[in-house]
Amino acid sequence: MRRLLIVGNWKMNLDRQASLALAKGLVERLVMPTDMDIAICPPAVYLDAVGSVVNQTPVQLGAQDMYCESNGAFTGEISASMLVDLGCRYVILGHSERRHVLGESDPQINSKVLAALAAGLIPIVCVGETLDEREAGTTVEVVRRQFDGSMAGLTTYQISRTVLAYEPVWAIGTGRVATPEQAQDVHADLRMMIEKRYNTDVASVVPIQYGGSVKPENAAALLSQPDIDGALVGGASLQAEAFLGIVAESKEEKV
Repeated sequence: MRRLLIVGNWKMNLDRQASLALAKGLVERLVMPTDMDIAICPPAVYLDAVGSVVNQTPVQLGAQDMYCESNGAFTGEISASMLVDLGCRYVILGHSERRHVLGESDPQINSKVLAALAAGLIPIVCVGETLDEREAGTTVEVVRRQFDGSMAGLTTYQISRTVLAYEPVWAIGTGRVATPEQAQDVHADLRMMIEKRYNTDVASVVPIQYGGSVKPENAAALLSQPDIDGALVGGASLQAEAFLGIVAESKEEKV
């Protein structure tokens, strides 16, 4: 059975003091469900500080990106082994802002996915369409292309150690959100893609999160869908009350 995974992506927000305060607020107030995993992904410069707060607590640490090489003359980049050294369990890869703002390609993301897995990290690999692509009716084709390219060459074991996240680009930071039915349709398509490439057993264990303006008000409806296994939370993860509200709603929905 797939465990729920709720991840807070803080993006390029907060300073050190606010990051520590948010992490402490989550740790102190969180009533941890036994059937759910929770992680937070602060900016890289605060990973060490936030890691010291969540260390030996149920809250896991994650990073927002990494480079595909293990070491070398790559100024400004961070390797998977460095993230592991800081106590990270997860790393977000292929987020729409990396794809559409910073121009990352599927092959680049794929190289990061393989490097993350080799280092023992769990990659959260994001896929999703723009508004133009949805309105053109090409959502399935776009998501399939991103899945095929970003997940190329993964073994059965590797895919089973990977998390997928469907994040419609048009719903990220806009206040808009895919309806539960729209999200479920894409999640079901993704699970079918996994099944076709691997098998039914593998498809049944890979978690697929939804990301895109998730809030306490819509979390329960989204998590009620059979193929939605958690949430990749952006803006709402910057406030302890809102993030904890999403956790609470998710817990209630999956009881």
